[in-house]
Amino acid sequence: MTHPDETIISLRGISRRWDGRDILSDINFDVNRGDFIAITGPNGGGKTTLLRIILKLLKPTTGSVTYLDPQGNPVKGLPIGYLPQKNMIDSRFPVTVHELVASGLTGEHLGRERERTLTASTLATIGLTAHADKPIGVLSGGQLQRALLGRAIISSPEVLVLDEPLSYVDKQFEQSIYTLLEQLAASTTILLVSHEMSTIAGMATRHLVVDHTLNVEF
Repeated sequence: MTHPDETIISLRGISRRWDGRDILSDINFDVNRGDFIAITGPNGGGKTTLLRIILKLLKPTTGSVTYLDPQGNPVKGLPIGYLPQKNMIDSRFPVTVHELVASGLTGEHLGRERERTLTASTLATIGLTAHADKPIGVLSGGQLQRALLGRAIISSPEVLVLDEPLSYVDKQFEQSIYTLLEQLAASTTILLVSHEMSTIAGMATRHLVVDHTLNVEF
């Protein structure tokens, strides 16, 4: 059960400078439990940088990102699933599709049998059961994107952060992703960056336009 009035991530005064340029400037907003936030904006506007700061993979030049428990107390970490842009993954890494998807359970301590069951069901969800034992280097762009999505969702995280989830995915599986997102949104807080907003816009509860600063929120 989600509680939309509860803040789960709070951003205050976020800026990021790189090589003398302002990538992000004075970003302030809260992510509430149950939000489905759609983020758009021009290429180079700082969307991916913002996601990486939210995930604490990148430190802001100024400002703070605070994670909060249901009682509003600051906590060090949250159960977050992350789908990065495909071009941030080295497909030459010697790992199979099964291993990549299962790596989303690292640190969960579920036991081998439960891990096998979850991995098998996730592979079926993303349509890659037949490719489970293949190295990721032989996958098409769309198949790798689906494998990375599987890694992000396998642990049923509290927060799901998706950076261009529709990149490289064919139209047939694109519809499957929309269906999956609808199901996930019932119990998961979602932040999603996408250029393809036509269907996602109708699913999202909030929309942010990021162009170095937070230009619009609606």
